[in-house]
Amino acid sequence: MAFDTHMRRGHPIVFSLIIFFSIIELAISAWLTSRFNAHHNYFSLAERDRTRFLLFTSIWTIVVSGAYIFFFFSLPNSTFSSVASHVVFLFLTWVFWTAGAASITAALGGGLNCNTQNVFVYCGQLNALEGFAWVIWILVTFAILVVLIRGIFAARRGDGMRGPLIA
Repeated sequence: MAFDTHMRRGHPIVFSLIIFFSIIELAISAWLTSRFNAHHNYFSLAERDRTRFLLFTSIWTIVVSGAYIFFFFSLPNSTFSSVASHVVFLFLTWVFWTAGAASITAALGGGLNCNTQNVFVYCGQLNALEGFAWVIWILVTFAILVVLIRGIFAARRGDGMRGPLIA
């Protein structure tokens, strides 16, 4: 099937992009968290706490996505490679990124113009944190939609959601 070929190529590409951007998000959020902890120069507790949540979310995404890439290649017929497992993981990850991206956007008032504001100490880094959070949200949204479509095809062929991602 043509869709299987696309899944074999696309799964590692999409998950690698998610991991790549999550590593960038990890670096930014970890640096901001260390600055906030050392200097206590955050504008509000919301800014500090939402940065910490994005740090957690990026670590979660890197670790679990890495495991899913491993299972996809080494154990393609295992429970962890099933459509249902991918849907559960991607939905939970999607909820985390939705909450994280929306909350940091709300804390920053929708984005910062670093030329005109002087309230936020790390303006450029906070803008990058927000931007990469939305990029990862888009990638996870795309991945969950593809897996749901794949689940529909798996159900039609009789495997159900417990069936493998690749037939």
